[in-house]
Amino acid sequence: MTATATAIRTILHADLDAFFSSVEQMDRPELRGKPVLVGGSPQQRGVVAACSYEARAYGVHSAMPMRTALSLCPHAILVPPRFQRYRQVSRQVMDIFLSITPLVEPMSVDEAYLDITDVVAAGLMPIEVARTLKQRVKSEVGLTISVGAATSKSVAKIASDLRKPDGLVVVEPGTEHQFLSPLPVRCLPGIGPKAEERLAKEGIATLGDLARQDEVWALRIFGKWEPQLLAMSRGQDHRPVITEHVVKSVSAETTFAQDIQDPGEIAERLSGLSQRVGQRLRNEGVAGKTVTVKIRLADFTTFTRSLTLALPVDDAAAIQDVAMRQVRRELLPGRRFRLLGVGVSNFAEARQLSLFDSIEPPRGY
Repeated sequence: MTATATAIRTILHADLDAFFSSVEQMDRPELRGKPVLVGGSPQQRGVVAACSYEARAYGVHSAMPMRTALSLCPHAILVPPRFQRYRQVSRQVMDIFLSITPLVEPMSVDEAYLDITDVVAAGLMPIEVARTLKQRVKSEVGLTISVGAATSKSVAKIASDLRKPDGLVVVEPGTEHQFLSPLPVRCLPGIGPKAEERLAKEGIATLGDLARQDEVWALRIFGKWEPQLLAMSRGQDHRPVITEHVVKSVSAETTFAQDIQDPGEIAERLSGLSQRVGQRLRNEGVAGKTVTVKIRLADFTTFTRSLTLALPVDDAAAIQDVAMRQVRRELLPGRRFRLLGVGVSNFAEARQLSLFDSIEPPRGY
């Protein structure tokens, strides 16, 4: 399904504000207005899956070790995650999106792109559609959502991030360069802390600075991602909203409460991970030829090892056998393991995901 070819493309990026913690505050009124951390126990090396804006004021952010988060905000309220509940609420929100347009691309449990080109062509202004979306999510679900509207996915996403929480930013067609130019490079999807640091050394601080560079310079800095990142810094992004995704890999990982080094315990942990991966593969109706293990050592050194087989596998025992063969080579004297992960890719048959097949808990839970 494609939007009207002659109309100016209009994309919304909708992002639920502090989703997990907002659901907890919605369901438990006594948590409202208080710093809330959703995640695992600090005694079990848990991490912050989400945190309320009250907790963010203390410097807490998602993916931070829970122990660190509690040291920054000792009076925070720790809540274990309820992923089934989050999926339930996410479905309610996605149903609202789909009632506005069938062109919805979920990016995660709490955000999506909507192509509303046809809706706008029928006579509604983008800001009207965005306001309706926000009002319905608030009244029908009880949560706030930040929305960005633009002619492309990347500009819409940047716009939705600018005035969170409960934000609404519309970038009019033809004003993309003016909108992007003064923003810091970190605003651009795909530029993380390391890229930001390298760009700073090159004298590049804003997206306007980046947009003025040529392709040869960008190739040296970004490698194969050069064309896309440079184009997006100039407001050029023709990626379509994709309503279905192809499964490319299935994986599972876990962080241990205590570092492990015993080969028997490692094999047992790999068995559990392989069973989870094998079950998901069979549920998806796929099998893969490449088995990858992810290893994080006690000193946080992280690396992967992959092995490609002649025939695809979806059996837990076979996956574990290949994974253990790779891990066994890393069992050096004194080496202790903090995290293990197992993944299967290079599928012999790929299947398209429905709207919610790809929404899973963060790894390690």
